[in-house]
Amino acid sequence: MPKVFKEQNVYDAANERLDIIFKNFKKVYVSFSGGKDSSVLLQLALKKAKEHNRLPLDVLFIDLEGQYQLTIEHIEEMMSLPEVRGYWVALPLNLRNAVSQAHPYWLCWDPDKKDSWIRPMPKHPTVISDPGYFPFFRQGTEFEEFIVDFAEWFSGGKPTACLVAIRTEESLNRYRTIKSQKKVRFKDYGWSTLVTGNVYNFYPIYDWKVQDIWIATGKFGFKYNKLYDLMHLAGVSLKAMRICQPYGDDQRKGLYLFKLLEPETWAKVVARVEGANFGNRYSGNIALGNRKVLLPPGHTYRSYAKFLLKSMPPHISEHYRKRIFKFLNWWRKAAKESGYKSIPDFADPKLESTKKAPSWRRICKVLLRNDYHCYGLSFSATRFQYERQLQAALYDDNINTRSKKAAR
Repeated sequence: MPKVFKEQNVYDAANERLDIIFKNFKKVYVSFSGGKDSSVLLQLALKKAKEHNRLPLDVLFIDLEGQYQLTIEHIEEMMSLPEVRGYWVALPLNLRNAVSQAHPYWLCWDPDKKDSWIRPMPKHPTVISDPGYFPFFRQGTEFEEFIVDFAEWFSGGKPTACLVAIRTEESLNRYRTIKSQKKVRFKDYGWSTLVTGNVYNFYPIYDWKVQDIWIATGKFGFKYNKLYDLMHLAGVSLKAMRICQPYGDDQRKGLYLFKLLEPETWAKVVARVEGANFGNRYSGNIALGNRKVLLPPGHTYRSYAKFLLKSMPPHISEHYRKRIFKFLNWWRKAAKESGYKSIPDFADPKLESTKKAPSWRRICKVLLRNDYHCYGLSFSATRFQYERQLQAALYDDNINTRSKKAAR
């Protein structure tokens, strides 16, 4: 669907949306990441909460341990505001690790690895580090699952609004989140989606551009994460600035910034997260299947894929084999319609990139990229996992969601 532009500026539109939210929901909280977008949204929401006599405002921040020290300093700054009632969650959550083939996930704040934690447990009064605080929590809970469970717990069964700072300018998936005709909305407001039960996500700044974020920050004197100053000095473009924990499938390309901006933190990251240094070296390299796959001498893509599978730990190899089998089987059954009587070694690159043609080269790229869920083969997580991942993507600026079903 095409974009529809209005005469109203994005600042006034955001305030109008916040008015609607506070008028319709007695329970409201902000998902806060410490990034530029969520910082602006939080401070806009604080102004509106004051107008509606709704202070203090509840704020959720999930501490993933492997984060910049400057980000944590900004979190402390915002959580210390008297207008904020914070939930600074620092619990052992299971997180995606796309920089290691042998360890596709890692446990932040692992109680058995306190000596190697990247940072000491924060001591701010809003910190929640006791696993017994939330009745639903268990060690190793998926990050994506926690987002939804927290929403259900916080709501207590009552209508609840969660404010999320996603902007459609950042990716096609975020644009689809707003424009999708399949999502359940609150009163048909396109900038809302149903999360679970009576909880809705709202995106008051979905139509802001990155320039709008920094104009508002400067014009209104908003507090912001000083890490962005270092990124600017390092030559990072406005649109490329990210503050997320960079071990995910799409975020790992920003690993080099840890080494550049906070070398002391980087040293601890390398010791703590399996494959971090490898990811730093090769995330933008063809060694991980970026841009193209270079075949070793004497190999076809099919034989190379089999070689890669044999080189993996058995349980990881088995995981990929099952999905590859389904991928190959689907295309063989669809041979009459697709015109492919067998799976070619490679196909037209444009068709491969749009997932309209099968090939062993596509399989090689998935294996080289540590694409654990096999997104490159048109898979995603299970439907249950996908719903959890979507909520995380809406909370954290950097997790890339997929809208397709589990397998073709």
